[in-house]
Amino acid sequence: MSDRAGRRVKVTQTGSPIRRPKVQRETLVGLGLNKINRSRILEDTPAIRGMIAKVRHMVHVEEVK
Repeated sequence: MSDRAGRRVKVTQTGSPIRRPKVQRETLVGLGLNKINRSRILEDTPAIRGMIAKVRHMVHVEEVK
């Protein structure tokens, strides 16, 4: 079992998707974000971590206990 099992992360959008590639805009929507300062609490899975890595310059990530 992974050491991340059951963990969650809070992802907050800090940057604008204006003038960004379409793939990055779609990734934000896939994370449930579409406005600056909007947050979502998501499961800490490899898929979510990969999406966060794609848009790491537009989001802030913190672990939720």
